[in-house]
Amino acid sequence: MQIRDAEDRDLEGITAIYNDAVAHTTAIWNETTVGIDNRRAWLADRQAAGYPVLVAISAQGEVLGYASFGDWRAWEGYRHTVEHSVYVQGDQRGAGIGKALMTALIDRARAAGKHVMVAGIEAGNIGSIRLHERLGFEQAGLLRHVGTKFGRWLDLAFLQLTLDERSPADRSTGA
Repeated sequence: MQIRDAEDRDLEGITAIYNDAVAHTTAIWNETTVGIDNRRAWLADRQAAGYPVLVAISAQGEVLGYASFGDWRAWEGYRHTVEHSVYVQGDQRGAGIGKALMTALIDRARAAGKHVMVAGIEAGNIGSIRLHERLGFEQAGLLRHVGTKFGRWLDLAFLQLTLDERSPADRSTGA
């Protein structure tokens, strides 16, 4: 398996993984699947903002999973904090792909001078919560009944990872 930056040739696989999560899981709180043009625009937006989109690629060139991060909130005071997402093909979960993607994504966030990485995870997704905890994320809060999917209310668990110990005074204003 190889972890690398996503390219246009990966969009079909990224779209399939995204749509599978929409249709079958509570990992994405949308109920409408998207077309490849939607994911193309999403990838272009991430790249234009300077944020990574990483893919895990099998030896045969198949997209097994993807991960990215972006702004936590739009206001300037949050510029050192990012929120991420990571998705793995349904039949590949538990095989270490999510961990490999997350490890590379955390390295990218540190290299970009970010201070905190936030995870918003459906509270019943114990596998994802445990993966994040093994990577050093700590529970930061729980919002009850803030979403709905499949005819039920969903709780949102927040976890966070402090990426460095520098103070805001130690950072350049552009990071």
